[in-house]
Amino acid sequence: MNAHGPIPILRVGSNLLTTVHIDLHDTVAEAFQQDVLLAIERTGATGLVIDITGLEEVDTYVARILADTGRMAKLMGAQTVVVGMRPEVAATLIRMGYMMEGVETALDVDEGLTLLIERQAKKRRST
Repeated sequence: MNAHGPIPILRVGSNLLTTVHIDLHDTVAEAFQQDVLLAIERTGATGLVIDITGLEEVDTYVARILADTGRMAKLMGAQTVVVGMRPEVAATLIRMGYMMEGVETALDVDEGLTLLIERQAKKRRST
């Protein structure tokens, strides 16, 4: 775990919700990824919402960590949505030429959870 305490991961139905409110640097990022993956394994979650509203800055390292976490979650069967990206963060990432490929984004937690729930319902109907 990191020096600031764990990043909370909550279960909401068949989804997990985590709110990142501290900087994701080296050991914190690794612990975060490990905690998320273990939570997916433990709960069998099919969706993950990562709320970054509390982050003042998101550089390419943090964006890569978020995207990698989303791709890892997908390999375990959980779709990821990153929510709460500030306009200046989105603009900075685009100016730096960084796209968070493989990870969807939504405006806020409600929109992210709704997106996951709708996708999960659609998947159930098609099987």
